[in-house]
Amino acid sequence: MRPLESLRYTSRMSKNKIGLFGGTFDPPHIGHLILAGEAASQFDLNRLLWALTPNPPHKQETPITPLPHRLAMLQKVLSYHPVFELSRLEIDRPGPHYTIDTVRLLAQQEPSAEIILLIGGDSLRDLPGWRFAADLVAAVSKIGVMRRPGGSADLNELEAKLPGAAEKIKFIDALLQPVSSRELRRRIAAGEMYRYYVPPEVYEYIEANHLYR
Repeated sequence: MRPLESLRYTSRMSKNKIGLFGGTFDPPHIGHLILAGEAASQFDLNRLLWALTPNPPHKQETPITPLPHRLAMLQKVLSYHPVFELSRLEIDRPGPHYTIDTVRLLAQQEPSAEIILLIGGDSLRDLPGWRFAADLVAAVSKIGVMRRPGGSADLNELEAKLPGAAEKIKFIDALLQPVSSRELRRRIAAGEMYRYYVPPEVYEYIEANHLYR
């Protein structure tokens, strides 16, 4: 490798960019994979951590599939991209689990990393109401947002409620289908077709374990 090429390579590799993608993943589906894959590409991530949430604060009254099943399904999708990794930052600590705490723990483990928080469009709308939202915005380098088809976001309104947030928002471009875990659970319970909205390994796991019936 010539000196100039070596310098460029070293400079590129010195930027440690870590994506943090949290959720219950109940079940993980093609929408999750599209968001994660596009984020890995568009942010040039070194690692993308899937932070499985055992005890989400906003779903305390909602039945959630037991963690071992969700973990098994999620592990089946991590092979789809070389930078995908399972994060145990939330699995290994008691809940409820708030994103600000997870980001702070990650920053302690990776003090030189740029942390890119990945969220959906619905979460962007609710962001001002998140725990210590201002601290969360300050703690991350960027916030990658996947908008649902037909969705919209008023960044001026967001900035008024959460100063400094708008400049960190980057919308992720992707070809999307309006798929959600909630709708998939409803389809499965109703006996409707869902097979092609989840990776084959996840479909096989759901069927073998009779989930969501």
